[in-house]
Amino acid sequence: MELSPNSLAFIALCNEFCYAVENARESTRNAFVASMLRLLPRIYISASDLKPEPLIDEDDAYIESFLDEDYYESMRRQIENLLGADDVYLEVFEEDMKYSDTPIGMSVAEGICDVFQVLYNFIVTVKDAPAEVVNAALTAVRDDFGSYWSQRVCNLMRPLNHLFYSSDNDEDDDDNI
Repeated sequence: MELSPNSLAFIALCNEFCYAVENARESTRNAFVASMLRLLPRIYISASDLKPEPLIDEDDAYIESFLDEDYYESMRRQIENLLGADDVYLEVFEEDMKYSDTPIGMSVAEGICDVFQVLYNFIVTVKDAPAEVVNAALTAVRDDFGSYWSQRVCNLMRPLNHLFYSSDNDEDDDDNI
């Protein structure tokens, strides 16, 4: 079984995203935000276009968790420190919002790390795996995209866009998208 060009592009984008998150500490704020603004929409489009080969048994579409809580928390803190006070934004597309009279604050770092967790587990699963395992992982990540992390990606774009275009970009003139 051969992977489609979109599946290969999705895998490459996931790898690039994970690399950017894991190396946030070495990045400037503007460079990191620009990187996220460049990667997240492409990942969204690529994930929404995933069409893995149909599985004989849908139960095979599973991605094991490889990312431990300490590593997740370490990545979250790195991004939170990088963004500082701009890490928190008001979210209107939160399920609890319809029951609340007060705005709900969300963390950009936590949102990015939630997406990172899914994509990290996916990348570890498909690395050096046979085509059947890759196809099952593509099916699982596509299903999880529709039910969970697609909304996370959309929610993150607004505060990241605001940070990038409202901040003083003199810090990193070369970091344009």
